[in-house]
Amino acid sequence: MQPIHELLARIRWDPDFGRGEFELEFFDRLEVSLIRLSLRDIVFTPEDHFFFHYLDEDEYEHSVPFHRVKAVYRNGERIWQRK
Repeated sequence: MQPIHELLARIRWDPDFGRGEFELEFFDRLEVSLIRLSLRDIVFTPEDHFFFHYLDEDEYEHSVPFHRVKAVYRNGERIWQRK
């Protein structure tokens, strides 16, 4: 299985592969459920190799560790999942 950071780098840097609508699905411990977010709504900080960040509907920033990512979707089709 390809590590999540390698897949995200390919989405970012491979112009052919990176076309499309991507979503990350991750486990939220507070909601105790899976949450699916568009990659457009996620912020990656270059110096932070362990977390990504997003704002909820109340503009509260959440930090999510990469190990909680369970699946990645491209145009609605799952292209990656963690076992």
